[in-house]
Amino acid sequence: MPSRPGIPRPTAARVSLYLRELERRLEQGQATIRSRELGHSLGLTDTQVRKDLGHIGHLGFPGVGYRIEDLIARLRFLSGTDRGWRTAVVGVGNVGRALLSYDRFETEGFRIVAAFDSDPRKVGTRVGDHEISSMDRLGEFVQDRGIRIAIVATPPDAAQDAADALVEAGISGILNFAPRRLEVPPPVVATEVDLGMSLLQLALQVRIATGDLLEIADESSKAAPMRARSIRR
Repeated sequence: MPSRPGIPRPTAARVSLYLRELERRLEQGQATIRSRELGHSLGLTDTQVRKDLGHIGHLGFPGVGYRIEDLIARLRFLSGTDRGWRTAVVGVGNVGRALLSYDRFETEGFRIVAAFDSDPRKVGTRVGDHEISSMDRLGEFVQDRGIRIAIVATPPDAAQDAADALVEAGISGILNFAPRRLEVPPPVVATEVDLGMSLLQLALQVRIATGDLLEIADESSKAAPMRARSIRR
């Protein structure tokens, strides 16, 4: 979520974490939550939670904590997902088709209203309820359908061209699934979803959790004195 005046960017970046956890607890029938409980579930301190939610609004009650339903409503209002974001998908390969078939976008406040591809063989075909349009019609659709957000799911070498076309068409935010960084002018916002990087981070965390990296560190510390003796000789 873009940072709003008075809300620091790190706080804005955590809004989605709060929303998902709060909605999960509401589905389980929980009505209120304390900052310590919410922070513990997200790996945050209760001080950080109170500070974040203080930027969002004074929603807590002494002795009660936060009313989950009220807090969700406030977070959805701030992010604009209470009214819904009209969204487009650019690039209808394997990733794009999967995104078009994902049925939870609308319940989370994002409605995909258009899909585009530069391959003429795909133009005019359908993925579920979505007909794929030519990139030539991008500007027309963005204006006529009030599209503010786009998801780029093109190959890496086509991603920047797609982003440039989206910026020219008037898009405000881009979620990028292509494994490369996009250059966009302010105030347009681009966020990368790097699956390869996420897997790398997961692999590193697994090695830390299982103690593999401790074993490597031990071997390195044993080898260091031997290398030092070899150098002195």
